[in-house]
Amino acid sequence: MHKSYQSTLPSSNRLLKKKWDDKYYSEHRLLVRDARPTIDTRPPRTYMHLHMKLKKLQLQEERTAIVERDNRILLEKMAHTMKTTGCIDNRNNYEARSLNQEKRRRELLRVAEENGTLAKRIVDRKPILAREGWQRDSQQNNAYLNNIAKYELGWHAPKSAGPRQASAESTTKKEPENPPPEEKKESETSGKPTSAKGSKDKTKK
Repeated sequence: MHKSYQSTLPSSNRLLKKKWDDKYYSEHRLLVRDARPTIDTRPPRTYMHLHMKLKKLQLQEERTAIVERDNRILLEKMAHTMKTTGCIDNRNNYEARSLNQEKRRRELLRVAEENGTLAKRIVDRKPILAREGWQRDSQQNNAYLNNIAKYELGWHAPKSAGPRQASAESTTKKEPENPPPEEKKESETSGKPTSAKGSKDKTKK
């Protein structure tokens, strides 16, 4: 190894020169390690009073202690009052009474009387719209519809007859002079009255 060593200064013995340089370098590294810096690079000291307000914490603890003491004293007084009957009889048993009870009662009576009068007027009032006339017109319209219809009214309805079918049936029963739809159609197609059958019977005789 020493034969390939390249020294910075000329020497007659490379082996010794290498040993001396290595020793000098190791001593230099020790001195560098143990050397004290001229600039203080350490972090500054932390002062507690700058980060925590001890006076505020102390006042808060004192205030909490005062509140707890007052609460304890009040709780003791309440417990003593509940266990005993007390030294002063401050009970006043009186009935609750309204100051305007009579006025409200008179107002309710007046409103009830007015409502009764209004209800009586509504009941005694004669109706303006004639419901019987509307029903009669509806029955007549159903009869006309039954006369011009191809099929009888309510042929597709279930067995339970509706109000329209019932009214139509009642009108057809009341007016027997209208012929059934089938006979009417036959008479219209033939162009002859329905009494032609009687004339044929007479000719046969």
